[in-house]
Amino acid sequence: MTDRERFRATFHYQERDRCPICDFGFWEETLLVWESQGLPRGVNTDEFFGMDPWWNYAPVAHGLFPAFPPETLEEGEDYRIVRDEEGVISKVSKRGTSIPQFLDWTLKDRESWQLFKARLDPTTPGRYPADWQERVASYEPRDYVLGIHCGSFYGWIRNWMGLENLSLLLYDDRGLVEEMVETVATCIIESIRPALESGVRFDYAMIWEDIAFRYGPMISPALFRQIVVPHYRRLTEMLYAHGVDVIMVDCDGKIDELVPCWLDAGVNCMFPLEIGTWQADPYQFRREYGKDCLLMGGVDKHILARDRAAIDAMIRYLTPLVEEGGYIPTPDHRVPPDVPLENYLYYLDRIKEVWGKGVQVRPTGRIRSDATSEFQTR
Repeated sequence: MTDRERFRATFHYQERDRCPICDFGFWEETLLVWESQGLPRGVNTDEFFGMDPWWNYAPVAHGLFPAFPPETLEEGEDYRIVRDEEGVISKVSKRGTSIPQFLDWTLKDRESWQLFKARLDPTTPGRYPADWQERVASYEPRDYVLGIHCGSFYGWIRNWMGLENLSLLLYDDRGLVEEMVETVATCIIESIRPALESGVRFDYAMIWEDIAFRYGPMISPALFRQIVVPHYRRLTEMLYAHGVDVIMVDCDGKIDELVPCWLDAGVNCMFPLEIGTWQADPYQFRREYGKDCLLMGGVDKHILARDRAAIDAMIRYLTPLVEEGGYIPTPDHRVPPDVPLENYLYYLDRIKEVWGKGVQVRPTGRIRSDATSEFQTR
């Protein structure tokens, strides 16, 4: 089977030769540690680890356009204070990739909203590349997975003005929040509409939110259902009408209370399904929502830092769900630097054998014991 056929068969509970072998990614610190353990410097990790590629998207600018010009406002020995493309001012460490310290936001009120609203006009020229028609012609037929980004209906706004500010605005000026959500939704929908109408058959759509943390969502499910869900439905109705019936939402954290909202809105795949301190379980989602709820993620990344017996036990535990279909297992976020490279390679060997069944699996790079590397097959 091709990568595309395998991906589509998995999410439609159809016969397939094996499960796709995919990943979420790695922290930069992880790759630095792994280089000292034998990973080739600057290697393409998808190729080295032998992943089935799926992070392919049509190049549509569906958000702020043009973006705010990024600039450095202050620089010290180990930090920079920057204003980014979303107008957010933050202090960024030069020593790692941890979450920056947010200092201020350009979006604050109705007056500053106009700066953003002007950048959310879907008719602004340049949202599609000059060679768009050539790309459309190259997409069909294809053997690889192709998705379409569908932005963020609430998470973007949270980024643009900060969680505390947005939470207070819900009480101080709910009408403005509703206007923001509707404007953002309209920009996304109308920006991607030409891509959907081009004749390209996209394999999935991806929405990003990241509006949950370890204790639950950052907005009450009731408000989310009232303010955001109606606009999700506008999007999903258009996607389904154009044959896109795998609609993912990328949201970290404890998403339990939001899942019914997303399913009601037509979003049917939860990603990356973090296990977390709250001990989420892919089986519980399947039991509660049935096969209508597609799953991606759910491999506890922290177990990869333990011993081989723990890794084997996790693989055995997830295998029946993997075999049932509607689920692609991946680490439940970027792999952290406490995971030894040899552990990760062992995990790959095992899942390629158990979930991949050794069928058309891509080779994994091999490290040398002296901590220098060469690209060999394992």
